[in-house]
Amino acid sequence: MGVVVRSINYDDLADAVAILQEGSLSPEHERPDELDSYWNAVLQTRAQSGDVLVAELDGDVVGVCQVMIFAHFQHAGESCCELESVHVRSDVRSQGVGAAMLRRAEEIARREDCYRMQLTSRNVRTDAHRFYVANGFSDTSHGFKKSLIN
Repeated sequence: MGVVVRSINYDDLADAVAILQEGSLSPEHERPDELDSYWNAVLQTRAQSGDVLVAELDGDVVGVCQVMIFAHFQHAGESCCELESVHVRSDVRSQGVGAAMLRRAEEIARREDCYRMQLTSRNVRTDAHRFYVANGFSDTSHGFKKSLIN
């Protein structure tokens, strides 16, 4: 059947959160019993012209990606696209799921006239880094994060 990438529906949330937990370096921060909180994030993302995407393979949700659009203070306030929470279920990696999600995210970014797509990836995710480079991203920056939760 192949990979289908589409906007997330409320009924997809449990599967999407399970994928986040499986792929996260800090799965304890996910709250699968609070699906309405995740849905609120979807609605806020959509209100700013972005979306949360899911990838289906043979009818099963196997990937998730948040596509955020924001007015960048640089480039005279032009729109920029930030990808977050890009995860593919481990048993279906290297089957085109992630690449299909990136293509759909780029369609959204182009539709919104974004001048750039960007994402961060944890230093330990060297396989992901190779994947992003293979899909047209350049390793141009070193990211920093500061956790505000204990």
